[in-house]
Amino acid sequence: MVLGERLGDKSDSRFCGVETEFQEDMPQLLSFNLSSSAAFDFVVAPVMDPTYRPSLMVNDRNRSGVLPVAGSDLVLSPAQWSSHVVGKLSSWIDLDSEDKILRLDSEITLKQEIAWASHLSLQACLLPTPRGASCANYARCVNQILQGLNNMQLWLRIPLEKTDDDAMDGTHDDLNGGQTDSWELWNSFRLLCEHHSQLFIALDVLSSLPSANSLGRWFGEPVRAAIIHTNSFLTNARGHPCLSKRHQKLLTAFFNHSIQMVLSGKPVHSLPKGSLELGSNDADGIQRHPLRSYLDYVGYLYQRMDPLPEQERFELGYRDFLQSPLQPLMDNLEAQTYETFEKDTMKYIQYQRAVCKALLDRVPDEKASIVTTVLMVVGAGRGPLVRASLQAAEETGRKLKVYAVEKNPNAVVTLHSLVKLEGWENIVTIVSCDMRQWDAPEKADILVSELLGSFGDNELSPECLDGAQRFLKQDGISIPSSYTSFIQPVTTSKLYNDVKLHKDLVHFETAYVVKLHNVARLAPCKPVFTFTHPNYSTEKSNQRYKKLQFETLSDTGSAMVHGFAGYFDATLYKDVHLGIEPSTATPNMFSWFAIFFPLRTPVCIQPGSTLEVHFWRCCGATKVWYEWCVTSPTPSPIHNSNGRSYWVGL
Repeated sequence: MVLGERLGDKSDSRFCGVETEFQEDMPQLLSFNLSSSAAFDFVVAPVMDPTYRPSLMVNDRNRSGVLPVAGSDLVLSPAQWSSHVVGKLSSWIDLDSEDKILRLDSEITLKQEIAWASHLSLQACLLPTPRGASCANYARCVNQILQGLNNMQLWLRIPLEKTDDDAMDGTHDDLNGGQTDSWELWNSFRLLCEHHSQLFIALDVLSSLPSANSLGRWFGEPVRAAIIHTNSFLTNARGHPCLSKRHQKLLTAFFNHSIQMVLSGKPVHSLPKGSLELGSNDADGIQRHPLRSYLDYVGYLYQRMDPLPEQERFELGYRDFLQSPLQPLMDNLEAQTYETFEKDTMKYIQYQRAVCKALLDRVPDEKASIVTTVLMVVGAGRGPLVRASLQAAEETGRKLKVYAVEKNPNAVVTLHSLVKLEGWENIVTIVSCDMRQWDAPEKADILVSELLGSFGDNELSPECLDGAQRFLKQDGISIPSSYTSFIQPVTTSKLYNDVKLHKDLVHFETAYVVKLHNVARLAPCKPVFTFTHPNYSTEKSNQRYKKLQFETLSDTGSAMVHGFAGYFDATLYKDVHLGIEPSTATPNMFSWFAIFFPLRTPVCIQPGSTLEVHFWRCCGATKVWYEWCVTSPTPSPIHNSNGRSYWVGL
């Protein structure tokens, strides 16, 4: 039974598992934990008897050499093994032990257990937590296995703990003497395994939690499961298990990031009189699962979440999916692309507001009936800005003459049909031409364009509008009037591994458009490049350079920077804004996702340290490109030197 139904959510976070002890009778184990009275979706179960030691087998000549596994592969169907069982490796395994025999036993057993789990076609195996700060041999053995692993995931068990002054919920569950940030443990292991894409995390959620900033790091890491221990639960007024407000908030965030829940431990709550006792039989005589009340509470937390908004449901398929940015000058957009952008109602509402304000400023009420404002839509596409401008004229009672300038001959066909359909022949003049080459018959009062990209200037709005500025009156208005790009450092293991899969330099030096989801934003955004229109500066160059410094909060702990998320904010006219920078983003707008600048080698930043970043916007005769690098805490190569991998064609 899934935790519940939530409109639009089809992610794995709907499912909840239970951690079990070793049992030879696997059908019975599944029947007890997955029955209607228990209602778990899967078990995290040992695949081999935990008393087994290879060294004992060698010394015992009476042994047959058959591994003491939890039932043969025939006791369950392949579909049951694959869908309902996550293999749990023996917890005694210690590959970095000083004891040579234990170390060798651990290495043999690790490989045997994963080989058996792979034979069963399990989707995942839970690896035991590394013991101590040094885990080099453990990571070496796991990395060897990962090189030959097919589709199975390995989940490394990591306690969710950062044991310093930031813990706020009571006593610590100590890890390694109470001094280790468990993220450091994970980071060390993951680096030794070269960020392998099949290595994931199962977080042990304990009774105490680190600070919100420390927790935030994990949402950019490859967390597949959260193991909730029964001793983390409190007791509510009715005697039932519940969680603290901070734990509730954390679980809700896990649900939103497609992280599955696993309940673990023995029941620690005695239900009040009148309630069905834990482990007792219900009205039908079926034994009630000892952890059912805990599962019911987790299901309650899931079901009380708000349904996904329509925009989020629309964007589900784009989450953490890398797309190459548009090349609007080099390429002609297709009808489907135009249609997607035209559905963004909020964008055109903002443009209409901006044109309304510009018309009111341009033409006083007493001249509204006699003055005709010349408005040029440069890059008219299939006409949504033409429509918004004419609606603004109708709303303000101003007279308008519109030139719709568009270089795409296919879109021009649609424009002619639109003008004829709407009866705009006497108002709208269609110009099939590149705005930079058009010789306008008159000058414009207002210049309107939607040439903005996810990074503001990355679709060459500055170059296009500079070229079109010659037919704007000296006191004319440009909509937009200015725009600024922003960046922030992010942890995004998923995107980093997706880029790494290409195994080349080019993809690490390319900027991608992406709907960021499984990401940790490590510091607030900072502005990068600003462009203003019309631009009457004597310095006409659109080249830019910016050095930026980011500081993480000291209670965050160490974190991994996989790259930079980029956004923009535009002033259309006066107080009418449009943008995707998170702190000021225009609500309910989906025309732009963020842009992502990857780093070839991720950079680890320490608590309270400064991350120094450099960004360049470079201009050549036929292309514009970005270069970027990190100089502190450790220097990176300069990415995309001379636009060798990624550029925007003029």
